[in-house]
Amino acid sequence: MRIAVTGSIATDHLMTFPGRFTEQLIADRLDTVSLSFLADGLDIRHGGVAANIAYGLGKLGLRPVLIGAAGKDFAAYGERLTAAGVDISSVRISETLHTARFVCTTDQDQNQIATFYAGAMAEAADIDLAAATDPHRPFDLVLIGADDPAAMLRHTETCRTLGIPFAADPAQQLARLDRDQLRRLVSGARLLFTNAYENALLRRHTGWDTTGVLAQVGAWITTHGADGVTIEQRDRPTLRIPAVPTTRAVDPTGVGDAFRAGFLTGLAHHHTPAEAARLGCALATRVLETTGSQEYDVHLESLVTKTTVPL
Repeated sequence: MRIAVTGSIATDHLMTFPGRFTEQLIADRLDTVSLSFLADGLDIRHGGVAANIAYGLGKLGLRPVLIGAAGKDFAAYGERLTAAGVDISSVRISETLHTARFVCTTDQDQNQIATFYAGAMAEAADIDLAAATDPHRPFDLVLIGADDPAAMLRHTETCRTLGIPFAADPAQQLARLDRDQLRRLVSGARLLFTNAYENALLRRHTGWDTTGVLAQVGAWITTHGADGVTIEQRDRPTLRIPAVPTTRAVDPTGVGDAFRAGFLTGLAHHHTPAEAARLGCALATRVLETTGSQEYDVHLESLVTKTTVPL
């Protein structure tokens, strides 16, 4: 299965706060919030949703094509992704801007406050997905991940024009997309990925209820953290897949991206959506137990031991 992953490529600056954010919020003063949290630690890691997903796919034995925009500081990062099995030949390198930055603080309850600086990602709309498509080896699936909004819309339209199946994964960009744009991103998607909060936000922003969304997509996959995953399809019972438990949660950054990598790997091996979700949950837990989104090493065989999925 030939998979392209479009979206952000970034460097993560991850900090930990030894308290609870909620204890510092005053209910009747939320219109004038001014807070500073003294962090205990700082880890600088490789990240970005597209790079995270591509890394996971590569480590699980696929050869994903990463499509996104990075900065002039990308060389070492690119070498690392290549070593993990990722094809970076379609990454656009900015001549003037640095790779995007994700700055995130996590409290003791795994709540997060984050800021994202686009940097070179602002040039992603200049990428032509069609130019990265080999007519002799077409993509079996293109994942449209969080990116410059214009790039997301352009890639989606290119998939429709070329007849390439695509997965919609708007994630953090739900806050930036208006109703028409979000409907254009979702309509016709073979897969739609959200977390539980994004599930509700997507329904609000599109104006569609659950039935309306399911009328537009092949399958809607929603992650619920420790409560696992739901898979919804039109006129079919909802599937509920439990999370793979852990006793050593370290950092939730990149866990959702890891789930997507595991899920898509399962589909590439012709597993059912439920079986693919079990693989996704297993990889998600592996990343939850690690600081950083790409600081793990894993093989498909070892991942399968945490699931009931046969090779």
